[in-house]
Amino acid sequence: MGDHDSDPTMHQGAGPGGGDGGEAADTTLPGTRPPPPRMTMAPADLPAESMRLPDGALHVAGKRHEDGDAAWVIDPWSGDRIAAVILADAARAEEAAQAATVAFETTKRMASYQRRRLLKEITRRLVEAREELAALITRESGKPKTLARFEVDRAIVTFGLGAEESVRIGGEVIPLDVTEQSASYRGHWQRVPRGPVLAITPFNFPLNLVAHKVAPALACGAPVVLKPAPQTPLTALKLAEIVRDSGAPENMLQVVPCSNEVAELLVRHDAFGVLSFTGSDKVGWHLKSIAGKKHVMLELGGNAACIIHEDATSLSGTQPVRTLAQIAAVLSASAFNYAGQVCIKTQRALVHRPIFERFLSELVPRACSYTPQDPRSGTSAIGPMIDERSAARVESWVEEARAAGQSPIVYGKREGNRMPAIVVRVEGDGKGLKIIEEEAFGPVLTVQVYDDFADALRLVNATRYGLQAGLFTDSLTRVREAYDALDVGALVVNDVPSIRVDSMPYGGRRDSGIGREGVRYAIEEMTDRKMLVTRG
Repeated sequence: MGDHDSDPTMHQGAGPGGGDGGEAADTTLPGTRPPPPRMTMAPADLPAESMRLPDGALHVAGKRHEDGDAAWVIDPWSGDRIAAVILADAARAEEAAQAATVAFETTKRMASYQRRRLLKEITRRLVEAREELAALITRESGKPKTLARFEVDRAIVTFGLGAEESVRIGGEVIPLDVTEQSASYRGHWQRVPRGPVLAITPFNFPLNLVAHKVAPALACGAPVVLKPAPQTPLTALKLAEIVRDSGAPENMLQVVPCSNEVAELLVRHDAFGVLSFTGSDKVGWHLKSIAGKKHVMLELGGNAACIIHEDATSLSGTQPVRTLAQIAAVLSASAFNYAGQVCIKTQRALVHRPIFERFLSELVPRACSYTPQDPRSGTSAIGPMIDERSAARVESWVEEARAAGQSPIVYGKREGNRMPAIVVRVEGDGKGLKIIEEEAFGPVLTVQVYDDFADALRLVNATRYGLQAGLFTDSLTRVREAYDALDVGALVVNDVPSIRVDSMPYGGRRDSGIGREGVRYAIEEMTDRKMLVTRG
């Protein structure tokens, strides 16, 4: 249940979290027009109607544009061109920003029941379009079909939460009669939207990570200009169709595929009150530096660690917390599903010495079963990586570790952007190794042994990231010790760090970002307190 991208500039470097990922191939087609809208290019095992492609034209400022440069969307599994999408140039990005400013005058005055009604209708239409959206996610991102369906289900929950929270945006009465001079004053505050939201999203969750920006913005009455990842704009364009058809005020959501240079113009633009970015730490901090006076939310990368202590398999009442086999299974899924392209995937396993060898005996055969398969099949768990450059980067990091004397114990052959699961046994603290210190955003897991629990905590903190961490233990004392010591946004006990429930405050510390998502908490970020003081 995790989340993030792989374009080093506007998206998450190696993936949704961070990393140095490497640029996506240049797919811009100067001077071309998109193919006819609503093409049907369905895989054989999915009905054609479930793959109705969204309009690849550009919809900004209430107008539809078919002219201009376009970019191809590529199927990561087959390498086929799916569709062409018109890119916004600087002039049209400016139109989108100005249109959002005009829309804000309407949206900020929407009553809470109107916002709730809009979000409920979007939710209803998402339910109707579930299979269509899942097929689209699979086709443009390479996400296995079962995981794509799960992402759509999560987005339905996210917009549903938006509907609920839209009528809960309250305020507070403030006693001002705290001195004799102010005794005749009364005060209260309420939350008001800061302004239009500029959202920049990664490829790996092309619907639900978009939902985590759009749903809270609509819930509080803020229009959104969305720059989707270049690899996965079609899902965002389909969502924009759904929002328009649900009766949203004009230009409440504009999707603006564009180059990184044009995106930076939007980041600098004074029209926006909020910048919400999910991507690499390098890009995120750069965008924050040029964002001016905007309120900035950064959901960046991670290299999540999971501690497995001996007492996790001891008796708790009449049952063990988990068996080693169960831990190995859930850890493998966290590390390798979707080719590891999730910012809170388990990248580092820290295992207590008394159970280390037994744990490896459970982990290795499971890891060996994770080989790339057609993501359209119903059994695939690990499809392609988003592009060959990303896969080659992961491979180079493993080779770097091997050259430093570390031991890959599961390491299949890479074929283009198809990479099987990798497990590397790391001796010592792994200092200086990219697969330990950076975000891999690929199907790689390191395993390290520790003797003292304090050493495990030190190793978790020994990177610049702090998104989430996992801990398997049957000791409340160790849970408290870890919660106090670990510099992360969330500690997950007796499960893997890739758990994200869409209602919880989600975000990281240090280079993993600032601010919190989760609909209620994103609304708090996107709004400000406005006071009313009366006398008499």
